[in-house]
Amino acid sequence: MDLLGAELSGTDLTTLLLAVMRRRASERTPAEVLRRYREDRFTEPVRTPFHGLRRVEDALLSTLPGGVEMVTLPPVVPLGTHSAVATVDQNKVVTTIRGTEVAADPTNGLALEVARRRQALLRENSRSCTAVRLGAFQRVLRAQRFEGASAHFSLLGLVSGGRDTGDLAFERAHLTEHLAYLVDALRAAGAREIDVRMRVLDPRFAPLAAGLPYEAVEGSSGYYTGLTYKVYVDGGVEVADGGFVDWTRRLLGNNKERLLISGVGLDRVVSATG
Repeated sequence: MDLLGAELSGTDLTTLLLAVMRRRASERTPAEVLRRYREDRFTEPVRTPFHGLRRVEDALLSTLPGGVEMVTLPPVVPLGTHSAVATVDQNKVVTTIRGTEVAADPTNGLALEVARRRQALLRENSRSCTAVRLGAFQRVLRAQRFEGASAHFSLLGLVSGGRDTGDLAFERAHLTEHLAYLVDALRAAGAREIDVRMRVLDPRFAPLAAGLPYEAVEGSSGYYTGLTYKVYVDGGVEVADGGFVDWTRRLLGNNKERLLISGVGLDRVVSATG
């Protein structure tokens, strides 16, 4: 474990693993490949109807705020993206042998792109307040089991990154935009009842939450900071969540950086809205 996990260089480890997998693959017969396809939950087709996913994608795009750039993310991100940036256990993601891991959430990849763009802006102006607002649809894969759910599913990720300008001004503006968008988008997708519930993680955010027409309670929630939220539709089905995170702050080593993320589960929306 010490040799493979730390002492061997990344290049040598990749070379070794490629040779190992080439040998193992060469011993597989077509019948064995088919058997694995039938039995491996990572490779089975999703049960959500294709036209249902397209319908929801179109609805979410139709209400997207102006100025949000949709990007097409790759299916993999650098090794450690989910554990080092989003503090998710590495065992919950599918790691490759080439120093990458399969995307488990589009907001992680979008956070890297926000950090790259904000870094370029800060090179030009060390106090740049220009916000970067991005969105992406992505089919993601997670290693942990969810009862009654596929190992892979479609998500819409929406992120807004920028600089702290004081008095929670960045947070207020982008939180209002994200929540208004989620309500409009889910209504366009066919949801009849929409329930937004906010959780205040930092007392400083209580006045911000009080100024919005949604229920707010105090508590803690995973990797979010300040304030987080969940969105439920018809029958109490949870279809979206989001909140503030410190990812770009840590990626750029700059305590002034701010990031708000939101995610919508398309398969859940299809199931809830028919």
